[in-house]
Amino acid sequence: MKLLDGASDSYLFPSPAHPDKHLSNMAMLMVLQRMGYGHVTVHGFRSTFKDWCRDRTRFENYVSEAALAHTSGDKTEAAYARSAVLEKRRKLMSAWAAFCAKPMIAGEVVPLRATHIN
Repeated sequence: MKLLDGASDSYLFPSPAHPDKHLSNMAMLMVLQRMGYGHVTVHGFRSTFKDWCRDRTRFENYVSEAALAHTSGDKTEAAYARSAVLEKRRKLMSAWAAFCAKPMIAGEVVPLRATHIN
């Protein structure tokens, strides 16, 4: 199927056995486990993305919510939200890709020590 702008709606992670379907959540978890990241969840990636959107960008909340395929909890708002905001989502995902591809700078992370309150 083609989208209105002519782009394909194919999956980023298609199933090798069924290219018309996406990899399952379990497949993604197994990949993480084999990479030594068994303590990480796929949902954690989504949460990290949302935190980055809030803290490091000026994209409006509805754009990141659409990118995460979240629906509005407000029935009236949902009734009028007919656009898939594809161009805004494309810009958001391009910014996310650039952020993820940036090399990590040593010393940017500061370890925090727990303090005890007496």
